[in-house]
Amino acid sequence: MQKNLTLKKCDLTDVELLTNISRRTFIDAFEKDNNAQDFKTYLDAAFNKKQIVEELLNPDSEFYFVYNDEDMVGYFKINQNEAQAEPFGNDALELSRIYVLKEYQGQQLGKHILERIVEKARQMHKAWLWLGVWQRNVNAVRFYERHGFSKFDTHSFYIGNDRQTDWLMRLDIV
Repeated sequence: MQKNLTLKKCDLTDVELLTNISRRTFIDAFEKDNNAQDFKTYLDAAFNKKQIVEELLNPDSEFYFVYNDEDMVGYFKINQNEAQAEPFGNDALELSRIYVLKEYQGQQLGKHILERIVEKARQMHKAWLWLGVWQRNVNAVRFYERHGFSKFDTHSFYIGNDRQTDWLMRLDIV
């Protein structure tokens, strides 16, 4: 597949589409590996319109739709400053979400999207990029390692009442 990726920064007019793609990609990625009730509880809390609007209104968070030519292939969210899930300061940029729609996976789009995110981090004058990835998501961990990220810590992430461990991984930008 040709990679003519363009980014569209999301705003409040995108809330319906952003909510739908957020739910869809999260379900595709994680529903099968979690308790059904815990998963539904998390999904309903994290990916409802009110929550997405709140995140869109945060000046330290940005969502982007990713297009390959005319096709939306995924989305990502970045956080800086106080919007980060961990207090890593102004030199850090958190990659909070990065998802490629199931029908476009396996085409190296994740690699190209990640390159765009690193480029954004440079433009924002960030020293490093970090993310949390579920330790059991072995394919994602390997993906990030292949692209220069290394584990530096862990934190807890809750899906409903299920306490899971995320590996915190970082990539130095400068």
